[in-house]
Amino acid sequence: MAWFVKTETFCRPAAELQEALAAHRRWVEGLRASGVRICSGYRVDGDGRPGGGGLLLLEASDYASAEALVRQDPMLLSGGVEWQLHRWIAVCGDLTLT
Repeated sequence: MAWFVKTETFCRPAAELQEALAAHRRWVEGLRASGVRICSGYRVDGDGRPGGGGLLLLEASDYASAEALVRQDPMLLSGGVEWQLHRWIAVCGDLTLT
């Protein structure tokens, strides 16, 4: 299994994305409940203010599988974000999601 990072930037004000954000949280929790190692959160500025976008970490067997999963994300389906997906290869250290 490999780790992947999806970054996203909001294309619309966060206030307009509240329904998609709630659906996104339910989607992530459902995947976690089914055993997928995935974690999602906001990116914040130096003053701790969220609103510009998010970051999602997930484990998948390959890029195609990670992309297929990410394309089901309600945030993407809402059309409210621009996004990128990259495989992440750790050079040193360890990552554990609970």
